[in-house]
Amino acid sequence: MTPTDITRAINDLLFNPGLGLAEALDRHFTPDYRQRTDGVWSDRAAFAQHMTRLRSLVRSGHIEVHDEFRDGLRYADRHTVTLTQHNGRTSRTEVYLFGQYAPDGRFQRVEETTLLLTGHADDRNLGLIK
Repeated sequence: MTPTDITRAINDLLFNPGLGLAEALDRHFTPDYRQRTDGVWSDRAAFAQHMTRLRSLVRSGHIEVHDEFRDGLRYADRHTVTLTQHNGRTSRTEVYLFGQYAPDGRFQRVEETTLLLTGHADDRNLGLIK
């Protein structure tokens, strides 16, 4: 299996409305997936809850990867996510991500730090909203 990457994962999670969340999660994340965003750990169930909430808020968006590295089961990138919400607000968030793949090429762990570049001050919490 070709390892996933952040572009495919985010596109499936947020910007592909025809793909169900459960299928997107299974495609890119292991059952024991864990994520730390800005110091807060989530298991896969909490991550799914977070994605459900984001899907309800986001109308459209895109991801731009600036740097991306792979070394065996290790993955790292720096990317910017631009989101437009149903309320019309647009935000841009830069993300520094370090991850680990499972042998099957899905993410098993991700640790990331986010930085709101543009948008409403409340959008700083989009990475943790549930």
